[in-house]
Amino acid sequence: MPLRIEDYALVGDCQTAALVGADGSVDWLCLPRFDSAACFAALLGTPENGRWRIAPAGAGTCTRRRYVDDTLVLETEWEAADGVVAVTDFMPVRETAPDLVRIVEGRRGRVPVRTDLTLRFDYGSAVPWVRKADGGLLAVAGPDAVRLETPVPTRGENLSTVAEFTVEAGERVPFVLTWFRSYDPEPGRVDPEAALKDTLSWWGEWAGRCTYRGDRRDLVLRSLIALKAMTYAPSGGIVAAVTTSLPEHLGGVRNWDYRYCWLRDATLTLLALVNCGYTDEARAWEGWLLRAVAGDPRAAQIMYGVGGERRLDEYEVPWLAGYEDSKPVRVGNAASRQFQLDVYGEVADALYQAARAGLPPDPTGWALQRALVRRVERVWDEPDEGIWEVRGPRRHFTHSKVMAWVALDRAVKSAEQFGLDAPLDRWTAVRRQVHDRVCRDGFDPKLNSFVQSFGSDLLDASLLMIPQVGFLPPDDPRVRGTVAAIEQHLMRDGFVLRYDTSKSNDGLPPGEGAFLPCSFWLADCYALMGEAAKARELFGRLAGLCNDVGLLSEEYDPGAGRLVGNFPQAFTHVGLVSTALNLSRDDPTPAEQRRDGEPPPPAGPGAPQPVSSRPGR
Repeated sequence: MPLRIEDYALVGDCQTAALVGADGSVDWLCLPRFDSAACFAALLGTPENGRWRIAPAGAGTCTRRRYVDDTLVLETEWEAADGVVAVTDFMPVRETAPDLVRIVEGRRGRVPVRTDLTLRFDYGSAVPWVRKADGGLLAVAGPDAVRLETPVPTRGENLSTVAEFTVEAGERVPFVLTWFRSYDPEPGRVDPEAALKDTLSWWGEWAGRCTYRGDRRDLVLRSLIALKAMTYAPSGGIVAAVTTSLPEHLGGVRNWDYRYCWLRDATLTLLALVNCGYTDEARAWEGWLLRAVAGDPRAAQIMYGVGGERRLDEYEVPWLAGYEDSKPVRVGNAASRQFQLDVYGEVADALYQAARAGLPPDPTGWALQRALVRRVERVWDEPDEGIWEVRGPRRHFTHSKVMAWVALDRAVKSAEQFGLDAPLDRWTAVRRQVHDRVCRDGFDPKLNSFVQSFGSDLLDASLLMIPQVGFLPPDDPRVRGTVAAIEQHLMRDGFVLRYDTSKSNDGLPPGEGAFLPCSFWLADCYALMGEAAKARELFGRLAGLCNDVGLLSEEYDPGAGRLVGNFPQAFTHVGLVSTALNLSRDDPTPAEQRRDGEPPPPAGPGAPQPVSSRPGR
């Protein structure tokens, strides 16, 4: 049986990442980028599809896992019959080639250890040619090459590289795995101990710039570190998760590739970082955005590759059995071709909030925002696939229209507050038109609630965003009615579902876990409505789902008591950070709050920043 999703920890170098299991096995690693083919794919198949395990030989129990201080350096400690041994895993922040470093340390007694390295390129399908090399071995298959360096003598066994060795107290045994293109010269060697020191220093310095000082700072900072790890440093793009095809329902088909940069996901990750003092990431992300959507705004996509690539063709990988037999395993994402109106609102809000946080408005960025707003003016009244990327028919999703209003609203505010040139009269008129349409067609008086789409009687957790983005104030009866309806109809065992998959025509078989960000949005609504005790109780329940190293996936299966969905999930960690920020404030009401779409007076330079944790898929 595979490990549970919550049994994994993350290490990465801000260009790719590995998942390390509590059993000492690296079961997922894509090289050289997040969205490259995996060389360790046991997570979605079997050990024969690639993994690297280091653990005590024979019996041994993992007694403790932790990240060293506020870093992404993982330490796993094992209790064996003859002593205690620890494995330190990390990926040095990259200069040229990606490296995975594993250092085995004896802490007590004398412990026999076994390493089992099974390399399989192209998602577990390509067995490399392996030969001895100076200080280790070299594995090559097509364009991929991996060098293993270690003082431990290794041997081949059943198309794997294995070794047994013994460590005594105080002894340290290093392993360094380095990827490079097979037709390029080999990269320079890594000194594992120097790399460890440098990696600890790099992450420690980054974490030290966090400005959050509220409750549960440990979990907030751990979430921020995870979000930073999902940032692709060369371009500034931010991936939604480091995995593909971890199921939203065990044994189901809702298995998607999240190793790409959704405009929505990236903008909300950016807001979480900015609100905790990390403005460098905002500058890098704005550069990525301008490059990715350059050209005709009518051709803007909802997601791109980490470098800004547009073609993300979706296909299935039939030789992988899927996590706990959850098929199919998918690579690429066909949703990249969908029309999702709400992304314009997220992008406009992120640009506005970044400017309010101190980033000088960029003329090119304002030109892009004007072009996107012109697009919204033309298409806001068209149906779309919506925030959840349904594979059924397009609809007039209420949340999509609300976010179209946000796109117009933030553009108006940017022009007013920063003295930018804009057709304010026209934008203000269209903003009012969108607001009126949502209030007329998106609200059902019989349910006393906003509904998933115009003319529908179904509920949707994305409606919890209405007060958070300032579309209506939290004390509006329609907002309170919507929150009450969601509590009554979309809560399962204390957590919030996105919507009822058994009733909504989303083009897929029903069944999924509770989408964790939805519960964070509900906690945010409680805070906005002055119900602090309920907000804190729900936040505590959600924080309790974090695994032993502070990580969360996309969803939670209350029946099985397990995390499900891609892992770690940027949106979930954005939700945790944003809710913690809201709960740490004396007055959580967003500065953007207004009634019926009327703009408030211009905010002064010391005005509080609103915190949003708006949704993803």
